[in-house]
Amino acid sequence: MQRNFLKTAAFATLSLLATPAAAATQAAPGAVAVQSTASVRPDVTQFYQVRKNPPVWFRAGQADAGPLLVQMLRDSSIEGFARGPQLAGEVEGALASAQGGNAAAVQAAERVLSNAWLQYVQFLRSPTPGMIYGEKWVTPIVPNASQVLVPAMAAPSLSAHMKSVAAVNPIYSSLRDAALAQAKLPNGGTAAKYAANLERARSIPGKGKYVVVDAATARLWMYEDGRPVDSMKVVVGMLDFATPMIASAIWYTTFNPYWHVPDHLARRAAAKVIKEGQPYLKRVGYEVVDSWSDNAKVLPWDSVDWKAVANGTASVKLRQLPGGANSMGRMKFNFANSEGIYLHDTPQKEYFKRSNRHLSNGCIRLEDAKRFADWLFGRPAAAPTAAAEQHVQLPQGIPVFVTYLTAQPQLGEVALASDVYGRDARASARTAGVQAGAGN
Repeated sequence: MQRNFLKTAAFATLSLLATPAAAATQAAPGAVAVQSTASVRPDVTQFYQVRKNPPVWFRAGQADAGPLLVQMLRDSSIEGFARGPQLAGEVEGALASAQGGNAAAVQAAERVLSNAWLQYVQFLRSPTPGMIYGEKWVTPIVPNASQVLVPAMAAPSLSAHMKSVAAVNPIYSSLRDAALAQAKLPNGGTAAKYAANLERARSIPGKGKYVVVDAATARLWMYEDGRPVDSMKVVVGMLDFATPMIASAIWYTTFNPYWHVPDHLARRAAAKVIKEGQPYLKRVGYEVVDSWSDNAKVLPWDSVDWKAVANGTASVKLRQLPGGANSMGRMKFNFANSEGIYLHDTPQKEYFKRSNRHLSNGCIRLEDAKRFADWLFGRPAAAPTAAAEQHVQLPQGIPVFVTYLTAQPQLGEVALASDVYGRDARASARTAGVQAGAGN
């Protein structure tokens, strides 16, 4: 009975594989060797052994899943999956070998297809190179064989399930479509740019409430259920202080924040203290503290060797008091990361009139921090009192993805931006190296 079922399913699947490439694979003397389980990973083999060889691909009504997998793998090189075309050939060969309905051939083909699908899904779920993951919650978890194949086995429509998994998120799927279209053009000149952006876009989720900050175009989007509901300009890092790529989460808003002056700016301030003394510190609202903690102790200004600070042989911790001139504005939004990057308000609103907003020391200044806070809280947000440094918890943590998209889908088209930080070129060089290694 099982042999007859598998034979019927195999014929149903292969009836849609009537392509020249498939015919060539079927006729090739090495076709049976291509579908050999020798290249199948042990965890895939174990998946089938533990479950007594259940059909995932050769089930009734799933005839289009095999050809769809071949096409996905063929196209996946545009995403940076160097092994995709090779795996597509293995899948094609396995399907051709199983066409006769031989139970052993179908069982072997099952494993080859699952092996290829697992590797592709693991690629899609892999971390973005160069991205700092500040929270375990938003750190990609590369799934194992069971986590990939059990949902595939249970899916009423395997092809629909595959398309849903491969979509990743709306930005990713739109960019991939554009990249495939671009690759078919005679020059295909921007294909590498698309591939670099796909690598970054895959870290963005496909659903839920989250924030996307794009350092390439200096813009922030607020997402709900996989679609942007609001947007605003931001100021991001200048070339020497490039805003890094970060995935983390915002848990609270700090109202009336202090500003902790970076070391390189503290050295500049020291030079002015040498000239003006304490009046300079009072004028700009600076005070000397012993730490950046909430219970920091204020130290006498003359306890500091300002000349040593100015020449870099000593350091000082300066913080700026809340107020109209405070560089943080009226609120800031911390999220865990190793680089001390955060979102914040700013009194320098004139910067948002500029087309080039790569002007900060790395942190991200918001065009409308109040509107952003209202969205985070889901209600009008305000400081409880006028006291300094008040941390107010959000109703829930909101993921934030600081990325770098020099290619973005907009109204059915893709807008290309300048590679301000030179990351496209570095990503292309890395991908080329990976693909060269995969070919050896």
